[in-house]
Amino acid sequence: MILLFLVGYASIAMEHTLKVNKAATALLLCALLWTVYILKADSVLTQFSSHEEVVSFVTGTQIIEHLGDVASTLFFLMGAMTIVELIDAHGGFSIITNKITTRKKKKLLWMLAVITFFMSAILDNLTTTIVMVMLLRKLISNYKERWLFACVIVIAANSGGAFSPIGDVTTIMLWVKGNVTTEGLLPNLILPSIISMVLPVFIAGRFLKGELPERTEVVSTSGFDHVCAADIITHKEQKLIFLMGVGALIFVPIFKSITHLPPFIGVLLGLGVLWIYTEILYHRKKHIPESSKARISVVLSRVDFTTILFFLGILMAVSALQCAGILKELSMFLDQHVGNVYVIDVIIGALSSIVDNVPLVAGSMGMYDVASAANIAANPDLAVYATDGVFWLFLAYCAGVGGSMLIIGSAAGVVVMGLEKVPFGWYLKNISLLALIGYLAGALFFVLQEEVIRPLL
Repeated sequence: MILLFLVGYASIAMEHTLKVNKAATALLLCALLWTVYILKADSVLTQFSSHEEVVSFVTGTQIIEHLGDVASTLFFLMGAMTIVELIDAHGGFSIITNKITTRKKKKLLWMLAVITFFMSAILDNLTTTIVMVMLLRKLISNYKERWLFACVIVIAANSGGAFSPIGDVTTIMLWVKGNVTTEGLLPNLILPSIISMVLPVFIAGRFLKGELPERTEVVSTSGFDHVCAADIITHKEQKLIFLMGVGALIFVPIFKSITHLPPFIGVLLGLGVLWIYTEILYHRKKHIPESSKARISVVLSRVDFTTILFFLGILMAVSALQCAGILKELSMFLDQHVGNVYVIDVIIGALSSIVDNVPLVAGSMGMYDVASAANIAANPDLAVYATDGVFWLFLAYCAGVGGSMLIIGSAAGVVVMGLEKVPFGWYLKNISLLALIGYLAGALFFVLQEEVIRPLL
């Protein structure tokens, strides 16, 4: 199983070289690992007396429980992605982007970084990056100059997603599973995340001087025909869709804290309200051709379901390793040979710049259990693994921010690489050091915050 996972992991990392979509590899890996596990489960589940009991436990308990956990994350992502695509289809993000009028390069860099930072805390990093890159195309004609701005956007998007429960997908995973809470993430990670963004922007800004020429023709941030999709509704209706969509996403953590229901229920509630509103809205505009209306049924075709399938495959593959006891053995190895949870998280963050951070975080969640009050009472050292313990909080930071060190280390970086054709070597030469400085500075601040500042308060 370890060999299969390593081969599959390498195939996912070399997706562009092999020309095989990583979702296909993840699904195949998931199926193979569960097949090997159930065929050899008798050697792991020794508490059962017969093979039939082992098979019944694996198929009726283990796989169903893990599938339920994974589905909770996937339904949240699908709901959130649909809401974001609906806002985009109606030109809602232009409400933000049209406010940017400065021509000074340094000021523009700071404005874009700050907007990206806070947008990615509410939306997903992928969508935020696409919106901001499309905006860059309106503002900057020189492609090499645009590369610098786009790469700073990657850093800001990854930093902004780390401190929010609905930002980076790895933070979403930790939040949905109960490893961290909104109350733990925001106050503990906001400052490290800001530091990891501010330092690279400050350094990059020192190389920018002068002003940009007059902006070029407006380019739509939407995949739809912007004239049709945005102009069939009034500016007031467009603004209302934007506010309802963003409000629905912001409401999810509040809904969870009030009802204690899984986050995907809250996001489905928001999606349902938004869906009904747009249906009523389009019903009143009967003179508009149906092909020009960005209904939810059309918007759903834009949701990246290959990403959803990738998450399904890789998370269920990691679950198979967890059931087989492999991740527990790995956690024991790290505890014996590394020991320090801060060092372990920093290593995971560095690895996330090379390989996908989703399986890294999923593996970490399988390696370590969330420590209960009873466990901590028996062994106080386990407090770092409690809900909102320093291991989980620091993991959210490291896995989210660490991906900025290489352009292939995050979804935001891959998008910029694809849209702007930024070479891997150019990013490595000009941006990686800036991202590393920000990552380590934020990490150092987190450690000081937990080990020095907090004990003094």
